[in-house]
Amino acid sequence: MNTLAYGLLGLVARTPSSGYDLMLQLQPYWQAKHSQIYPLLAKLEQEGYMQFTRVHQTDRPDKKVYSITEKGEIALKLWLAEPPAEPVTRDEMVLKAYCLQLTDAKSARALFTSRIEQCKEHMQMYEHVMQEMEQQSDGHPNDPNHPAFSDYILLSWGVRRMKEDVKWCEWVLELLEKRKD
Repeated sequence: MNTLAYGLLGLVARTPSSGYDLMLQLQPYWQAKHSQIYPLLAKLEQEGYMQFTRVHQTDRPDKKVYSITEKGEIALKLWLAEPPAEPVTRDEMVLKAYCLQLTDAKSARALFTSRIEQCKEHMQMYEHVMQEMEQQSDGHPNDPNHPAFSDYILLSWGVRRMKEDVKWCEWVLELLEKRKD
């Protein structure tokens, strides 16, 4: 199984979900398209890692709500015990930064200013969700025994990443002020 398959198992282990719901849940952490998710769900179901319940809808086609099976739980627990693979960076900004000498100063500054705006927007969204979690829950979600602990630490990771990206972009903008075109 690939990492996406384990990710899907992990999501349905927490909450039975439709393929569309799974795609939305994955987006903050992992980029996957319909064309990847739906065939993988069918394969996981065929191999006995998941099962689905058909939910009748009057205004659209019936949907499948997937849940994890015992076989899926075993596979997920084995995967969780393994060390993670080396992280893969696939950020268009990194590639553009590598090619920065090929553009003018104004375009270069715009690139980093735009990234700062994106990061701040994401950071605000993550912080808002974290605040809602803190207000709505029994206990604090930073307690490892809290049901929302995983969500909370991942949101915190997102906030920290965005802050570091902003710092880096601001540093690059300072350096670009010295550039002569």
